[in-house]
Amino acid sequence: MALNISSPTVVTATQPAGNIRLAYILVTSLFFMWGLSYGLLDVLNKHFQETLNITRARSGLLQMAYFGAYFVMALPASMLMNRTSYKTGILLGLALFAAGALLFIPATSAAQFEFFLFALFVIACGLACLETAANPYVTFLGAPETSERRLNLSQSFFGVGSFVGPLIGGALFFGDSATSSGSVKGTYVAIAGVVALIALLIARTPMPHIREETVTDAGANAKSLGKQRHLQLAVVAQFFYVAAQVGIGAFFINYVTEHAQGTTSQQASFLLSVAMVCFLAGRFLGTALMSRIAPATLLCTYAVINVALCVIVMAGWGKVSVAALVATFFFMSIQFPTIFALGVKNLGVHTKRGASFIIMAIAGGALVTPLMGLVADRSSTAISFLIPAACFVVVAWYGRYGWRADARG
Repeated sequence: MALNISSPTVVTATQPAGNIRLAYILVTSLFFMWGLSYGLLDVLNKHFQETLNITRARSGLLQMAYFGAYFVMALPASMLMNRTSYKTGILLGLALFAAGALLFIPATSAAQFEFFLFALFVIACGLACLETAANPYVTFLGAPETSERRLNLSQSFFGVGSFVGPLIGGALFFGDSATSSGSVKGTYVAIAGVVALIALLIARTPMPHIREETVTDAGANAKSLGKQRHLQLAVVAQFFYVAAQVGIGAFFINYVTEHAQGTTSQQASFLLSVAMVCFLAGRFLGTALMSRIAPATLLCTYAVINVALCVIVMAGWGKVSVAALVATFFFMSIQFPTIFALGVKNLGVHTKRGASFIIMAIAGGALVTPLMGLVADRSSTAISFLIPAACFVVVAWYGRYGWRADARG
């Protein structure tokens, strides 16, 4: 993908095109890493249910610790980057990511669920820094009118990581308790090493400096965040979208083992990887479709389809419902980056702060997943999918109306 740098540029004139392309490649690699971390999280959910004998509601605390960190860390990360740069935020995020991964060493030795929760919280604090920096940074590495497509392309590599994560987890995290626990520790130590290598490469690479004040006209820049209704509604939409995505992923393995007779947890983990392939395919296809279909229109359409698919999942029609569950991933694919790009559009000097609010909305995954677990324990996993169905209704509304709230007055 060629990056257009001929617009009223947000990149300083001293940065050559080669640096912009290299920065885009390095930052896009971060999307793969946090996709890998997310893909492993859903497998860990079922792994801890089996090895630590915890309920579905308690295993949902993994998602609460993980996505709750976004709410805690996104705004401080934004404040740091306002004083320094996007690169500083990225390096801080990578340091926390590696530190959290290494905490799996003492957590495995202690074999305490709460220690794993803390390790995942530290990892997610790092990811919150990365997402607060990388998502808006990518939207600026090219022409503003193609920002949604550019971010969707980078986010496609989140899909690749999300596909690889369940494959690794399915192969290593189930079986003999001692062996699987050692595999969990080894996997996260390896991740820490890769993250440290990426941090070294980014630290040694000159990164383009972004001047948000040149992104839009002076009137838009002067408009306070409190009056940016499209941003405020993007925060709401992102909260409910992430709640739906995280809830679906967290209880995917539970649902498949319950509704596809004879399916083991390991086999369901591999099917989760198939679902992530659908997610990845949806990202690439969605990015291509955005050259012909308005991003907001595509967002609304995909969200409406997901409402219908969740209803089929709730019906519990065996393999038909399992197929519908897998299909939800295809139609979730473009929703996060599209909401993000629509939300930060035309924020100018307020972009870092606005991006941090959208990243804070990822806390939706922290609050909804334990609720789904509670419903699943008291009723059934199938009925718990009423919650993501309702969440997609909110996303559909944003794609149809919310993104243009400022224009409507």
